Amino acid sequence: MSEEISEETSELSALEKGNLIVRESCCFLDMNENTRNILVVFGASGDLAQKKIYPTLWFLFRDDLLPKGVQIIGYARSDITVDGIREKSKKYMKVRQNEDEKFEKFWSINSYCKGSYDRGEDFKKLNDEIEKASQDLPCNRLFYLALPPSVFIPVSSLIHAHCMSKSGWTRVIIEKPFGHDYDSSMQLSLHLNSLFDESQIYRIDHYLGKEMVQNLITLRFANPIFTRTWNRDNIANVTISFKEPFGTQGRGGYFDQFGIIRDVMQNHLLQVLSLVAMEKPISTSPEDIRNEKVKVLKCVPEILLENTVIGQYVGNEQGEGDAKDGYLDDPTVPKDSLTATYAFCVVKINNERWDGVPFFLKCGKALNERKAEVRIQFKDIAGDIFKGQTKRNELVIRVQPGEAVYLKLMMKNPGMKFDMHETELDLSYDSRYKDAKLPDAYERLLLDVFMGSQMHFVRSDELAEAWRIFTPLLHKIETEKVVPTSYVYGTRGPKQADELAEKYGFKFSGTYKWVDRKKSL
Repeated sequence: MSEEISEETSELSALEKGNLIVRESCCFLDMNENTRNILVVFGASGDLAQKKIYPTLWFLFRDDLLPKGVQIIGYARSDITVDGIREKSKKYMKVRQNEDEKFEKFWSINSYCKGSYDRGEDFKKLNDEIEKASQDLPCNRLFYLALPPSVFIPVSSLIHAHCMSKSGWTRVIIEKPFGHDYDSSMQLSLHLNSLFDESQIYRIDHYLGKEMVQNLITLRFANPIFTRTWNRDNIANVTISFKEPFGTQGRGGYFDQFGIIRDVMQNHLLQVLSLVAMEKPISTSPEDIRNEKVKVLKCVPEILLENTVIGQYVGNEQGEGDAKDGYLDDPTVPKDSLTATYAFCVVKINNERWDGVPFFLKCGKALNERKAEVRIQFKDIAGDIFKGQTKRNELVIRVQPGEAVYLKLMMKNPGMKFDMHETELDLSYDSRYKDAKLPDAYERLLLDVFMGSQMHFVRSDELAEAWRIFTPLLHKIETEKVVPTSYVYGTRGPKQADELAEKYGFKFSGTYKWVDRKKSL
């Protein structure tokens, strides 16, 4: 395969070569023309399906990355049709002018089946639709549960009872939240494991599909400059943050059931922490990587309330539009809600590599900017000869927006004077890979499921460790009715979080700000 690609693509761009290699790697899906691949989207009438899943399927179909012979069946309780799903999804599908014919072909492989989520008769009818779509050929079946967690158990039970493939593989995708705490998560995992092999279960965390999150393994283990310094001897602290500049905006009723720790920190940020902190895996195989992630999570003790700051945003009188409203002003939120919209936690890892290095997890809504990043702050220079002018080096992996990796370091100012300033070695994707189209996280992950790769999905023991770490903190906050600290919409969050980070050794000089090169041109 590689020789054929090199001969035919010598004049292609790096992106075109990459896309061709992806298609070649997917060929095993297409080799048997007599096999059907059926994808059932449960919750086809819901927001997630129409804003994310159907657009993602269209992007994969448009780029010829879906397997041949694929058929998509939407399933929900609603009186909706394929045309109705199409109408609601189209605005998220970014269809270009020259793609109309292919867009029509995409919808021609779609159908819809109405049914409940708890009646065997309806799942027998769904199985009949699958059999009809498979045209008596061998059939692989993929079920995407874009559903509320309350129906995971009945739906998975009825899939197992009535819809399993007898002539190919069966795989099930489950969206977070995977439980509400340790016990409920274990209950769900035990239930699923009683029906399916772990290899059939894909717990999807879309954060693991993001370009810079996936790049962490390469950055860490393919560059000796980092592998030799990635330890407590050189690193002072690590901050993993997720910030949104908007509030709940009428969706507070859903958010209030979970809060920011369950919604973002316990899953997205802890997943990133495990990639940053894990030991080098034996290989890049999915199981070797997931084994190392579990090992490092087992070294993390339960998070303490005294190492946590929670906040809830209030309206900004100087703001405009939604910024004038606080969380409790959302009509879908109970007026006495103590749900946190901001959280800052200090995480410790009790192993040889990280002993004494604090990991700061920070996430919140209605903050001053949209940003997700990993910030590794290195220790102060030993034997400083520059009379305190130096600032700490920092390696920043910017996940969104404007994917980038930059290293903040000290340089002499140009000119006659011998003084210094902070600058950076900057790899901004917008400038270095100008023509690159970074796929959406869901595109990567759905393609992984078709290919049978579980590298970027959460394993049951990994999930159990994540809940072990956070459940005592969550229960303490809820049973003791801890009142979150107020912070104003559009600010950095509670100042107590900065004070706690400073207590654990984080140094903020305030003299440097990274500039997105594309925006500055």
